[in-house]
Amino acid sequence: MTDHASAADARVPAREDCVLRYVLEKRSERHPERAYIRLPDGSSVTYGDFRRSVERAAAGLAALGVKQGDYVNVWLPNGADMLRIWFAINWLGAVYVPINTAYRGNVLAHVIANGGAEVMVVSADLLPRLAEIDRAALQTLVIAGETTVEIPGLKRLPLAQLDRDPSSLPALARPIEPWDVQSIIYTSGTTGRSKGVLSSYAHMWHMSGAEAFPMLCEEDCYLVYLPYFHVGGTLPVIGMLNRGGSIAVGGDFDTESFWPTVRATGSTYTILLGVMSTFLARRPALSDDRDHTLKKMTLIPLPDDSQDFARRFGTTVWTLFNMTEINVPIVSEPNPSVTGTCGRRRPGNELRIVDEHDREVPVGSVGELIIRSDAPWALNSGYNRNPEATVTAWRNGWFHTGDAFRRDADGNYFFVDRMKDAIRRRGENISSFEVEAEILAHPKVRECAVVAVPNEMSEDDVLAIVAPAPGETIEPTELFEFLQPRLAHFMLPRYIRIMVELPRTPTQKIEKYVLRQQGLTAETWDREKAGIKVRRERIGAGG
Repeated sequence: MTDHASAADARVPAREDCVLRYVLEKRSERHPERAYIRLPDGSSVTYGDFRRSVERAAAGLAALGVKQGDYVNVWLPNGADMLRIWFAINWLGAVYVPINTAYRGNVLAHVIANGGAEVMVVSADLLPRLAEIDRAALQTLVIAGETTVEIPGLKRLPLAQLDRDPSSLPALARPIEPWDVQSIIYTSGTTGRSKGVLSSYAHMWHMSGAEAFPMLCEEDCYLVYLPYFHVGGTLPVIGMLNRGGSIAVGGDFDTESFWPTVRATGSTYTILLGVMSTFLARRPALSDDRDHTLKKMTLIPLPDDSQDFARRFGTTVWTLFNMTEINVPIVSEPNPSVTGTCGRRRPGNELRIVDEHDREVPVGSVGELIIRSDAPWALNSGYNRNPEATVTAWRNGWFHTGDAFRRDADGNYFFVDRMKDAIRRRGENISSFEVEAEILAHPKVRECAVVAVPNEMSEDDVLAIVAPAPGETIEPTELFEFLQPRLAHFMLPRYIRIMVELPRTPTQKIEKYVLRQQGLTAETWDREKAGIKVRRERIGAGG
C-alpha cells in the first residue's frame, strides 16, 4: 500500500467509529448503564436498554422482509419510538428515510415516490393523509397507535409486532461500510420540489465530529429541539452516540419551559435557531438566570447582542453555518466578537466565493459559497433519483450551496442571503436577511420576510411582509419610522404588508416564493402613496 493510499484511508473513519450499529454495540458494551436518552420528566434510557430495544425492533423489521440496502420510511413524531425504529433500520444495514410529519398532499406523494420504500412505520394520526394520495411502492404499514382508517391494498400491523426475539436476526450479507448510505433527508423545498439528500455514515460522522463541534465531549448532554427528520435533529443523536454522551428530548421549543427542561435533563449544550435566543433574551432578568447546567450554546444566526446574552446566562456562545448536504464547514471561535459572522473555515474543507461562472470574487464581494472536502465521503452523495439536480449542485467538482456569502480580509465568513432571495435596487444589492434582522428588532414583530417586487421603472422594490407578536398591532408607518435610522436609504421597504401568519413549508421555513407570487395585495401599504420620500444623505455637501 502506498503512502498516498494510506493517508487517504486515514481520512475515512473506521466502521466501528461511524457506522451506527457498530458504535451502539461498542457504547453498550463499554458503559451499558450510562444514560443515552434523557427526558424532561427526569427519566432516562441507558445505552444497554436502548441497544436491546433496537435489536428487538430490527428483528421485527427483518421478519417483514427488510434487508440490507432497503429503504424504509419513518413517519413518526420525535420520541422513543422514532429513535428505536431509526436505529433498527440502520442495524439491518437498511436506509433510514424519515418524512416530515407536516407533509401532506402532493409534497407527501412526491417524497414517498422518490424514496420508493415498501415499508413505512407511521403514526396512526397520519394515516388519513396517506389515504388521499398515490402511495407508490408502499406495501406494508407498521402503525403506532389506534386507528379505524382503512387503506386498501396495504398490509397493516401494529407497532407492537416489531418487538421480536433478537435471536431471530439474520446475519448481515456483508459488513456495513462508512460509505454506505445511512439516511435520506429531504430538503425543505423552498425553491422547488424537495430533494432527498443521500448521506453516508462517513458524511454524518464528519458533520457531527470534533472539528465541526469542538465544544462537545462525552460528559455533555445535548438538548435537542429540532425533529429527527431534519438534519438539525439528526446530528445531535449521532454526534453524542459517537462521543459516548447523551441527548435530551426537548419537544417543541417554548420560552417558559426552556430553562426548566435544561435543569430537569442536566443539559449542557444546545443549538438555538432564529428568534429562539431573542425570545429568551427578552424575558425579564431573574436572579436564577445562571442557575442551570447549560454552559455551552450555538446561536444561528449570531445575534448582535450575543456577548451580552453569554454574560447574562453564564454560557459560552458559538455560531456556525451548515446545511443538510455539507459538513459544518464554517465554525466560530468561542464568544465571537465580529458582528454577523458565521465563523471561519474549519480544517479539512476548501471554500470559495464565486460568481455565476465559478470565478472567485474579490475579498469583501458577494458571491455563491461553494465547498469541497479533502476527505472522501465527507459531503453528501448526491440527491436520490435526481441526477440532474446532483450534477447541477456538484458542477466543476465543487458543491454549490446556493447561498450568497462574503468574506473579510481576516477570514470571517458572512451569510448574505439565499442566492434567489437577493434584491437589486437602483444599482445596489440588498440582503433580505439583513433587512429582516432589523425588522425583527422591533418588539412588536414576531416574524417577517422581505422579497423583491418589480419596480415601475426598472430593477426591484422592497416588500416587507410582517406578522405581529401575539396581542400586538403594528402600523406600517410606525414600523417604517423604526427602520429609517437603522437601514441605508436604498434598503428601506417601499411596501409593507401585515399578515397574521406567513406561509411556511412543512419544515417551517417561510415560503418566499408564495409571497413573491402574491406580490402587492390590496392591503399592502405603499410609502410613496403615503407621501413619504426617502433620499440619499448627502455627505460632505457645503451649505
